[in-house]
Amino acid sequence: MKNTDSNPTNGLSKNLAQETDAALFHALQAGETSALTVLYDRYSSLVYGLSLRILTNPQEAEDLTQEIFLLLWRNHSYNPNRGSLSSFLSVLTRSRALDRLRSRSSKLKLLQRSQQTMTIGTDSNPPLEQISLSERQEIVRQALEKLPLKQRQVLELAYYEGHSHSEIAQQLNTPLGTVKTWARKGLLTLRQNLKELIE
Repeated sequence: MKNTDSNPTNGLSKNLAQETDAALFHALQAGETSALTVLYDRYSSLVYGLSLRILTNPQEAEDLTQEIFLLLWRNHSYNPNRGSLSSFLSVLTRSRALDRLRSRSSKLKLLQRSQQTMTIGTDSNPPLEQISLSERQEIVRQALEKLPLKQRQVLELAYYEGHSHSEIAQQLNTPLGTVKTWARKGLLTLRQNLKELIE
């Protein structure tokens, strides 16, 4: 980490907390990671509050808050000349939260369809329908078994036990990004394996 105290030409005061958002963002671009801490302290409650209002899930809101500040740090896509940082973070948060809602809806529909195929018919079903449901259940089971172990494990923890990606990452002692990748790949593969049942 750079030492701002020993470099008076960088335009930063000794106390980063006193700097403007624009100055902090420029410091972040220059590799001053402590600037991110100041920006996080300033705006994490704004980002979290908006995330929570849209997602209505505290864990997901926490995950998204972390993601937003990682994006700010890595992508440097904010332009101080185009508006305030608070507005930029609000727009970015809203966009990412809505993406998550759409993803959640898509995953829920896939899961519901999968569960429907796994449901064993009641006694009121005709014998042929009972057989059809039994066959479908077997197809779904086989589709799940075709997934790599880690992908299957993540999907089972997420959709059958209700764990968030963060909780799964802690449980499996695996980076959050890796867990999300396994979940995404697993869903894509499962969707392909179940294509005939879903369509």
